[in-house]
Amino acid sequence: MPGNPFTDPQWAAQLADTVERLTARIRSVATDNAVKASRAIVFGVLVLLTVIAATPLAVILFTRFLQVVLSRIIRTDHGTTVWISYLVAGVFFYVLGFVMLKMRHRKDPA
Repeated sequence: MPGNPFTDPQWAAQLADTVERLTARIRSVATDNAVKASRAIVFGVLVLLTVIAATPLAVILFTRFLQVVLSRIIRTDHGTTVWISYLVAGVFFYVLGFVMLKMRHRKDPA
């Protein structure tokens, strides 16, 4: 009988190959996708935390840079340079906010 596994000499090798093939397929479908998803989540959270930490530092750096530049251009005392740099930074972020809002609410071309 060709279907009898006890008389087929290749039955054990075929069964082992089938088990190995199915195990590899299940691993590639389940485990590899889960690893990709978990890596995406971990690296996404890492980037988000880095951006959250870097944003206030960038604003502080921008304001301090303005203070240095304005102190060399205007040549006034430190207090005046500080409030002028705050004013310039505020106007810059104010305009940036309006530009971003304008980009958010685009009108339909129709």
